[in-house]
Amino acid sequence: MEKPMDINEIKKIIPHRYPFLFVDQVTEIRDNYIVGYKNILTDEPFFQGHFPGQPIMPGVLIIEALAQVGAIYMMRDEKWKGKTPLFLGIDKVRFRKQVVPGDQLKLEVKILQERGSFVKMEGLASVDGKIACEAVIFAGTI
Repeated sequence: MEKPMDINEIKKIIPHRYPFLFVDQVTEIRDNYIVGYKNILTDEPFFQGHFPGQPIMPGVLIIEALAQVGAIYMMRDEKWKGKTPLFLGIDKVRFRKQVVPGDQLKLEVKILQERGSFVKMEGLASVDGKIACEAVIFAGTI
């Protein structure tokens, strides 16, 4: 296990920045597996329009948060240094629970396959042990 990462360490690894950085901390990294967290705040910019009076984190942003955790795992490796991680595709997406202000989104990513500059990963987002979203994500670099 590598040491946990706070937001400052994360920003040294991936290029994402507010308001599009969706990982607040990483607590666990081991062989082909990483766990990160996103604290869902009341004043997130996307809640202004999704939805007024009933804020729900958009599913596409949950997927983006999972992809960013996967990118953190990838970009720690020297072979990816100086490259930009890209979201290339997604399969088998299921949304099972709404994510709302006050939730802490746990983001677990398992690397399934790595070939050249292409990575296939399995993502699971949950709140309080209940699955919010699961997906297979494809990523690469430029």
